[in-house]
Amino acid sequence: MLKLTDVTWLYEHLPMRFTLSVRQGERIAVLGPSGAGKSTLLNLIAGFLQPASGSIVIDNGEYTYAPPAKRPVSMLFQENNLFNHLTVWQNIALGMDPGLKLSVAQRQTLEAIAEQMGLAAFINRLPGELSGGQRQRAFLAMVLAQDTPLILLDEPTTYLDINHQVELMRLMVELKRQGKTVVTVLHDLNQASRYCDHLVVLASGRVMAQGAPEAVMKPELLKTVFSVEAEIHPEPVSGRPMCVVK
Repeated sequence: MLKLTDVTWLYEHLPMRFTLSVRQGERIAVLGPSGAGKSTLLNLIAGFLQPASGSIVIDNGEYTYAPPAKRPVSMLFQENNLFNHLTVWQNIALGMDPGLKLSVAQRQTLEAIAEQMGLAAFINRLPGELSGGQRQRAFLAMVLAQDTPLILLDEPTTYLDINHQVELMRLMVELKRQGKTVVTVLHDLNQASRYCDHLVVLASGRVMAQGAPEAVMKPELLKTVFSVEAEIHPEPVSGRPMCVVK
């Protein structure tokens, strides 16, 4: 469970205020235009920013002012910076043990994560030898290796082609089966609606709407937040709301 109550933060004289509540195991998409506060929200949850007021509760524990290392959270940043002098294997292993001294069970888990992320063939390469999409998947593997109940993904589909974007969305479904709560910043409204249980729409540092896709994906909201005229139709495969821009 994740709950933010009147969490405030000041950015360039713009006061931001976040109140939201999501259940354990949900897939949450954070949506909004550039500058809406999406990355700020994730950084507040992860502890990389300190709120001016309010409270942050994760799995019934108070973490409002706890440092990042003390929170049951792992995060994929927009920059997805890997350690360039370490191999893919070593970068992923850092998520398990900073000393890179893994047990047999941890090594098996690492190999399974690398296979899951399509990195088995690149495990001994350095980040500089990878494509942008491969680096993105390597950093995500490092995040998954931390095995936290709450996973934050800041624009995880950046640099990924459509095939790997779909793979990532399906991975979120698998993480839900494992009981993980995933909060991800996305720009694709239709991906968010199809693959996520709960949508949070931000604008100017405020939560404009939150809830199930059916409750949030409305033409009036899309016009207000994104300044687009759109129709909403059932997506042919999932039946979830689909945005069609006029």
